[in-house]
Amino acid sequence: MKYPVTLYQDEEGWYVVECPIIPGCMSQGETETEALKNIQEAIQLCLEVRREKQLPLTIQSREVEVPA
Repeated sequence: MKYPVTLYQDEEGWYVVECPIIPGCMSQGETETEALKNIQEAIQLCLEVRREKQLPLTIQSREVEVPA
């Protein structure tokens, strides 16, 4: 299954990656590749914990249009 992620480089040069539809699910890495690999594991672990606690696995995500 595919999950959306956001990826950015912080002020110290680390790549931070988050899965916005899973509350609190984030990771990092020294490279984009490492960060993306790490978020895969983080997603699996977050989903496992949410299942155990009988929480919704994901939250709704929407897009809104902002006039330019």
